[in-house]
Amino acid sequence: MFVNVTDPVGRGYIASLAQPLGNATGFTSFEFGMGGKWLEVIKEIAPRVTRAAVLRDPVITAGIGYLAAIHALAPSIGVQVTPIDVRDTSDLARAVAAFARTPNGGLIVTADPAAIAHREAIITLAARHRLPAVYPYRHFVADGGLMSYGIESADQFRRAAGYVDRILRGEKPGDLPVQQPTKYELVINLKTARALGLEVPDTLLSTADEVIE
Repeated sequence: MFVNVTDPVGRGYIASLAQPLGNATGFTSFEFGMGGKWLEVIKEIAPRVTRAAVLRDPVITAGIGYLAAIHALAPSIGVQVTPIDVRDTSDLARAVAAFARTPNGGLIVTADPAAIAHREAIITLAARHRLPAVYPYRHFVADGGLMSYGIESADQFRRAAGYVDRILRGEKPGDLPVQQPTKYELVINLKTARALGLEVPDTLLSTADEVIE
């Protein structure tokens, strides 16, 4: 049983979402189309953004999938996309600094293990270079990031309890379809927004699940 896993098919955990087969099933954390949503919300909170650096791991399928979704939407809203590798902290710092030398940039941090491992460094880089950034999880925003849009992690564990009960009662994990997220949350840090000189639109504030002062 797995929870909060991105792209379990691409990682080889299961055969398909509908028919996992084998001895595994569970709950995915994100689908690749989320990349487009991240681009939309960063453009909404910072309309001046015309360049977006996408921090992702180019080796894993999730990093490739998110970037493809962002690339697909970017031309229609006038944003140029620059991928940045998040696997090495020193290279990451140099790449973000180089990106920030040209104005009107923003960061999109994708949901992969490397981004989570380098969370503090990424938040610090965004603040240092005054780059509006959108993150995949609430804890990035609690630690000083600007905003996040992603799954409500606790909901996945609540739903997983039902699958655990069914498996303990004799059902085979491979017969239970992998389920995708049903609850998402938008979190905004107003203190960070003010530090960046951003006025958060009322339309965005009204849809936020949490606003951190």
